[in-house]
Amino acid sequence: MRLVKLVAYGWSSRRSRPAIRDQVVAALAGARIEGWDGLLAAQRAYLDTFWDGADIELDGDAEVQQAVRFAMFHVLQAGARAQKRPIAAKGLTGAGYDGHVFWDTERYVLPVLTYLQPRAAAEALRWRHATLDLARERAATLGWAGAAFPWRTIRGHECSGYWPAGTAAVHLGADIADAVVRYLNATGDTAFERDAGVELLVETARLWVSFGHYDRHGAFHLGGVTGPDEYTAVADDNVYTNLMARRNLTAAADAAARQPDRAAALAVTGQEVAAWRAAAAAMSIPYDDELGVHPQVRGFTVMKEWDFAAAGPGDYPLMLHHPYLDLYRTQVVKQADLVLALHWCGDAFDPADKARDFAYYERRTVRDSSLSACTQAILAAELGHLELAHDYIGEAVLMDLHDLHRNTRDGVHIASLAGAWLSLVAGLGGMRDHDGALSFAPRLPCRIDRLAFSLLWRGHRLHVTVRPGEAVYTLRTGRGDAELTLSHHGERLVVTTAAAVRRPIPPITPLTGTPVQPPGRGPAHRSDLVR
Repeated sequence: MRLVKLVAYGWSSRRSRPAIRDQVVAALAGARIEGWDGLLAAQRAYLDTFWDGADIELDGDAEVQQAVRFAMFHVLQAGARAQKRPIAAKGLTGAGYDGHVFWDTERYVLPVLTYLQPRAAAEALRWRHATLDLARERAATLGWAGAAFPWRTIRGHECSGYWPAGTAAVHLGADIADAVVRYLNATGDTAFERDAGVELLVETARLWVSFGHYDRHGAFHLGGVTGPDEYTAVADDNVYTNLMARRNLTAAADAAARQPDRAAALAVTGQEVAAWRAAAAAMSIPYDDELGVHPQVRGFTVMKEWDFAAAGPGDYPLMLHHPYLDLYRTQVVKQADLVLALHWCGDAFDPADKARDFAYYERRTVRDSSLSACTQAILAAELGHLELAHDYIGEAVLMDLHDLHRNTRDGVHIASLAGAWLSLVAGLGGMRDHDGALSFAPRLPCRIDRLAFSLLWRGHRLHVTVRPGEAVYTLRTGRGDAELTLSHHGERLVVTTAAAVRRPIPPITPLTGTPVQPPGRGPAHRSDLVR
């Protein structure tokens, strides 16, 4: 006897129960016609298409190879069918954070979906757009213009009760704007720009002008903010926040120029656009001339040093064992913050500054957050510390499989899993898309023999294969005359479907010694674990 049981599931927070029931009945009717074999074939075809574009091949570290595929499956599961709903911090895997969505969706997850499943990225951004009225209302309550998106939410209402790490973390608006800009650059989706993108950029730009202020010397400041590092709260001129806000302001001005009708409908005036550009040009970016590094926030480099020697393994995460006030006034970093700026705003720093900044913050970052290792991997690779990058990649991709933070029982860390892709593609692959220009600067650590990955750019699927001495760029899809312009270690290349382009990988000499971490907080060495 063979029993076939068909189960259909439908949900909505807006439609009526009869409408959802009709959806389920229709799904069951279609399943009866297709049968089990038809359903299985459709699922296999969908996943075959996904893996054809999303798979990363890594020779030399089988554990990381398996782990990154685990990561990409969960990113797909969390985001592919979001359908104008948020992508929660735990995806569909657990009740951690009560199903809420945070800034890490736009900062870590949406860039990955943009390059692999752009429709899913657009749907998540359309959900943010659908909550704009609530964000405007919250901004008005706080006395600001524009939109103040909630730090922690499900339906668009602020659900965080701790304002120093919630309301003060205003960088969220710029993270959303940055996700919009990267999506538009990667896809050229003008319909999305008209329908949602312009309004998101305009309302977030309006926030910065009302929130910030000019000093007597004409510099524009954002005071009393919390950056990505929640151990340094309610401070002035967080470099990450200021650089991201600067990009937000410029992007809004550019979008208003491209879409004048939409801008007019939003009551954008020439005077307002000029104010955005002026604030962007005058944005204050702190710098410590004596140390030659960027303070994470103004005055950070003269704050009291944290006594790492007195801390034992049982003291981490620090937030569970020390008062927040002690953390706020010392040089201890929960997760990549200034280093996050070095990645996403990398064109705002020169190589020497990046090297000094990275070394400085490595000594003070304890990685009490799952969001840190992937970003540290990316910068370590860029600066030539390739074995350290490999170590951080291992930590990022194994965060849940090894339960490194002992909380995977609450659900997987979707942002960290997306960071696994970023750590390999943006890290070892050296992929960047500053100002919409696609570039690569790949390099491999000694134990990795080959790295291969694909991504979508303007409708074309680019495949990249990296070996120790050579990178190969292939355009896999497109018409016969299709071509894609990119750069390889600063050299401009035009890739077509006719033939692969091969280029040697130049050697690199790091500008600093191998960075050191706080005692007991270094990542596990992959060279001790692989092969």
